[in-house]
Amino acid sequence: MTRVHERFFAGFGAFLFLASACTLTIYVIMQSSSSSNTANSTAQQPPACSDSQTEPTLAAPSAYVPTGPINSLQVTDLTNGTGPAAKDGDCLVVKYYGTLATNGKVFDQNFNQPTAFAFTLGKGQVIQGWDKGLVGMKVGGTRRLVIPAAQAYGSQSPSSAIPANSNLVFVVKLLRIQ
Repeated sequence: MTRVHERFFAGFGAFLFLASACTLTIYVIMQSSSSSNTANSTAQQPPACSDSQTEPTLAAPSAYVPTGPINSLQVTDLTNGTGPAAKDGDCLVVKYYGTLATNGKVFDQNFNQPTAFAFTLGKGQVIQGWDKGLVGMKVGGTRRLVIPAAQAYGSQSPSSAIPANSNLVFVVKLLRIQ
């Protein structure tokens, strides 16, 4: 009877050793492959689009109230920039001045702030009028966008300062492309 117990315990011990060795091997392989996948996915992702630098403040632009109906996006370069033109996928760092097209009332701006606004062009992070209207802009340039409501916020009112179905005017200065 003692021999049966010894064989049982010896077999059980061998089984535990084999099971733990296999478990440890699988764990190491899984950790190794997950860390290499994380490294690969991190290497392939573009850097985050953000701006943490202090920026110079700018003088507020003159109010612009367009005349006539606003049926399509209107793009006017007030100052031409230099260097490569902004394209979809670029991280743009800008100063902006937003007014209502009906009366020139300012609803949002960062011209007199020491901060800038950064976003990735063409990725839907901003209103459609910006995604379309800032393509081709060059660093240092200032552009006026007259944006119909359909390419702004449409029937949605993002704040009490912007009524639903508002046409908007933005003056945008491109500080840099990251």
